[in-house]
Amino acid sequence: MNSLDGIVPGIVDAHLHQWNPRRTPWASNRLSRVYRMVPGVGDRLFGAMTTQADREYVLTPTTVARAYEPVQYLSDTAVLPGTVGVGVDTVVHIEAHWRGDDTAGGAEQPAGRSAVEETRYIDGLPFGVGRAPQLGAIVAHADPRSDRFGDLLDEHAAASDRLRGIRLITTRHHDLRVRNGAGEDGILSSREFLRGYADLVERDLSFDAFCYSHQLYEVVNLAREYPESTIVIDHLGAPVGAFGPVGVRTGATAAARADILQLWRERMVTLAACRNVAVKLSGLALPVLGYGHERWGNIGSRSTLAQMIGPLVEHVIGHFGPDRVMFGSNYPIDKPNASFDILVGALVDVLAPRGEDCLRRVFRDNAMRIYRIDPAAR
Repeated sequence: MNSLDGIVPGIVDAHLHQWNPRRTPWASNRLSRVYRMVPGVGDRLFGAMTTQADREYVLTPTTVARAYEPVQYLSDTAVLPGTVGVGVDTVVHIEAHWRGDDTAGGAEQPAGRSAVEETRYIDGLPFGVGRAPQLGAIVAHADPRSDRFGDLLDEHAAASDRLRGIRLITTRHHDLRVRNGAGEDGILSSREFLRGYADLVERDLSFDAFCYSHQLYEVVNLAREYPESTIVIDHLGAPVGAFGPVGVRTGATAAARADILQLWRERMVTLAACRNVAVKLSGLALPVLGYGHERWGNIGSRSTLAQMIGPLVEHVIGHFGPDRVMFGSNYPIDKPNASFDILVGALVDVLAPRGEDCLRRVFRDNAMRIYRIDPAAR
């Protein structure tokens, strides 16, 4: 088996989520409350309390209804030294602000304020303690369309000196049973978004873009409008249904899946021409890619995952080059479909033929550079 031993001192996981329903905005989630009180009942009610879109996105309630903090992450990554030779030593936390406080209460309680509390919560977690990896950077939730966007960015920065960027989920799909993360189309190209985005650029913060593959031309427009900004495409550009059926009929036939992948390839080639855009090799086991609906997992092995993601990863590396791609686990969202050793091992196997320098950049150096991580901070 291919290994990272001797290539990197430790992996940088550039896409990790942490939460605790008791301490974060997730406390308002009904499923979290039921699951805390009676876990077995929470399992049985998962289907009744959630939409098909949410079920297909997370597969199991345990993914989102239980706390996921450094101790749980350390347990999940403990398998890595024995399978790929090294463990994770640094993480980038990406906002987990699914249930936002989009209701504003005036100047003292603007929309987005609870995301600042999320940043403060993340900064206070015991990263770098014992064997836990260090927290290298935080990518927080904020919406450039907000009237007080600049002020909220400053509040995030005051809450943590590890703030390096923001993410706004703008996923929208024409299939009514594919999960939407935004309430309207065209957010990234709207006048309000583009106007507010200037505040992000002024503060030298990056932008993580999570949209579905058919929306990627919006990112092209943003990258051209602000060529001085750094934009990171999450989850390989998220070609929903590329590997199998999701929603009503997305990816339901071989022809439909071929169309999804062809359109994804074309958009990624266009994006690659924007030198300020990088791609995160994250969400590799994201359920909405179409792996299947079994709650205990749908991939099975390192070699199976490598075969499935290989053509996509090769396409991205071939056009973006080894300097503009980086690894992210998307844990714990990807956990039901792939254990950490399967996830990392599959990507190592796909990239190993490109040599040690490529592996070093993808699993460490690029994330350190793009998110401006201080290697001495611990």
